[in-house]
Amino acid sequence: MKFNKKTVEDIEVKGKKVLVRCDFNVPLKDGEITDTNRLSGAMPTINYLVKKGAKVILCSHLGKPSGEAKPELSLAPVAKKLSEMLGEVVVFAADPNVVSDKVRLAVSEMQNGDIILLENTRYRKEETKNSENFSKELASLADIFVNDAFGTAHRAHCSTVGVTQFLETSVCGYLIQKELKFLGEAVENPVRPFVAILGGAKVTDKIDVIANLLEKVDTLIIGGGMAYTFLKAGGYSIGSSLVEEDKVEYAKDMMQRAQAKGVKFLLPVDHIVADKFSADAEPVVTENQNIPDGYMGLDIGPKTAAMYSAAISIGKTIIWNGPMGVFEFANFAKGTIAVAKAMSDVDGTTVIGGGDSAAAVNQLGFGDKMTHISTGGGASLEFLEGKLLPGIEALTDK
Repeated sequence: MKFNKKTVEDIEVKGKKVLVRCDFNVPLKDGEITDTNRLSGAMPTINYLVKKGAKVILCSHLGKPSGEAKPELSLAPVAKKLSEMLGEVVVFAADPNVVSDKVRLAVSEMQNGDIILLENTRYRKEETKNSENFSKELASLADIFVNDAFGTAHRAHCSTVGVTQFLETSVCGYLIQKELKFLGEAVENPVRPFVAILGGAKVTDKIDVIANLLEKVDTLIIGGGMAYTFLKAGGYSIGSSLVEEDKVEYAKDMMQRAQAKGVKFLLPVDHIVADKFSADAEPVVTENQNIPDGYMGLDIGPKTAAMYSAAISIGKTIIWNGPMGVFEFANFAKGTIAVAKAMSDVDGTTVIGGGDSAAAVNQLGFGDKMTHISTGGGASLEFLEGKLLPGIEALTDK
């Protein structure tokens, strides 16, 4: 996969109306934004366009309003917060239709450097269907399209793909550029040894990721709930741990394939288990891979954490997607902490593939020690599967 797409720096934007697809899908509580990471991620692109004298029209979805104008999913709080963060007035086009004559008029009166934010694109049911009429309406506001929403790049929607069919120039912003650089280079052209760490609950969610990475990595580390399906495939007892019976054969096949390719395939050698799934469950450390009846694995054990940390320490390119245990429970967060700590000490490229592992790394205070934390959970997973992302494919080639 080669990504040679035009960026905001490759085009002239002065005096042009530029529609920017951002990812402002932020968590809200009582109308207040509780985490501004995604807004911060959009700053470099917005600031660049303002500085270069563009007329900046921002758009994004928020939550799942399913084609209805739900006031609690309005982007009004985002406009307010962006104005504070940018130190510039961000005019909110509070129109449930997203694009209307009133909005067109506001856009036509913009001066260079002005910023307008449109209402939640998913207020329109056409958005997720990638319908031509809404794509045309969005395109009618602008001369140029910039996609800077990596988190939705795996979705073919009006505001990510459809709009590009009606504008001559569609480029990526700094955030997508950064994702392509770090995720793309890590997977396609890694400095070796290349280590991938996969966790999370289910093998099903990572089937294609495992298959794709086995072709590329030197070491593959498995943790989280998905490890128990692999251990069962290896003939170990797993007690009442999470298991996907229909994936046991697949797990066997993957382990054989790793062996044939000379890829180190690491599974837990001990576990932290409990007799119930609960934050106050009493943690018990097993002696080896086997989990006794009546107990479920909720984290990797101390011997495993040491083994995984040692494998990570010699890596030069490391990608991590998915926690090692139930890190939300303090008693079962040690494995995830150990992996985050080992990655933070590495003298190489460390990439966190969005989702729960990104949340874990930030919560545990290791975020600033990583080379790159992906902003897209689903998008980064599809990227690691080797899939083409429609929102990136649609952009203009260099």
